[in-house]
Amino acid sequence: MVGVSDTPFREICSEQGAGLTISEMLTSNSKLWNNKNNRLKQVKPRIQGYQVVQIAGSEPAMMAAAAELNVNQGADAIDINMGCPAKKVLKKAAGSALLKDINLVKAILLAVVNRVDVPVTLKIRTGWSPDCRNGVEVARVAEDCGIQLLTVHGRTRECRFKGEAEYDTIAAIKQAVTIPVVANGDIDSGLKAARVLRHTQADGLMIGRAAQGRPWIFNDIAQYLETGKLLSTPGYYEKLLVIESHLKKLHSFYGEVRGVWYARKHVAGYVRNLPEWKDFLANFNKIESELGQLETINNYFKFLTGDEGVIAA
Repeated sequence: MVGVSDTPFREICSEQGAGLTISEMLTSNSKLWNNKNNRLKQVKPRIQGYQVVQIAGSEPAMMAAAAELNVNQGADAIDINMGCPAKKVLKKAAGSALLKDINLVKAILLAVVNRVDVPVTLKIRTGWSPDCRNGVEVARVAEDCGIQLLTVHGRTRECRFKGEAEYDTIAAIKQAVTIPVVANGDIDSGLKAARVLRHTQADGLMIGRAAQGRPWIFNDIAQYLETGKLLSTPGYYEKLLVIESHLKKLHSFYGEVRGVWYARKHVAGYVRNLPEWKDFLANFNKIESELGQLETINNYFKFLTGDEGVIAA
């Protein structure tokens, strides 16, 4: 979710019912924190609740130092990434590459837990490959090291995002430890959320890709889990209000040039599969001003409804 779950997106998701959001993955090499992208990753969203910063790296001392620096800058909890399958992360022996080395996993977790006084959580996959599913072993090591919550994406690194998520493996991990376990992978509706919780007995759910273009999914899931009733799909006006708010946050956070750039990918997620969305995006992606983007998205939703009253304030 790097490049997606930035500060504006996390604010939108919180407003749409997300109980907890986690920062974009931040390198543990603090010497790189002064470049523009990493500086922005450290800006805390304006939300109620915990500020969780996720760090990635492969050197225990550097990871511990990064955790401490982030706590000093206002992090309420530190999340350690051992699940990212991206090649540029794996080249540095970080992310899910760490799952191949249990001793290094243990060294990193102990270094971070012993360095900070805030909760430390961990994100993993079920293993490095289908032939090396060691999620249960990693989970037990994590608990022994003092990790207070574990999130499991139900695939190995080799599987990336292909095939079905391994809810059986998540269930086995949940049974192997006493710390809270959060299930992640292919959860895209209230019905699916309920099935995953029943099957895995997990203590919570993490939503990633399914929230792109659908941040209201958090309210949908919460409503279904609480009442057993599905919320109606947001109407065009409700969607427009969310999109417009998101665009304004992006423009304010990144400035006009970069804000306009980043808005394009988020808007693509919002409008995908709506009537004539491809033609709309072809036009929208040529726009280079904040006002132009806001006017164009409003005009598109006016076209969808045939009602000028749909225009957001």
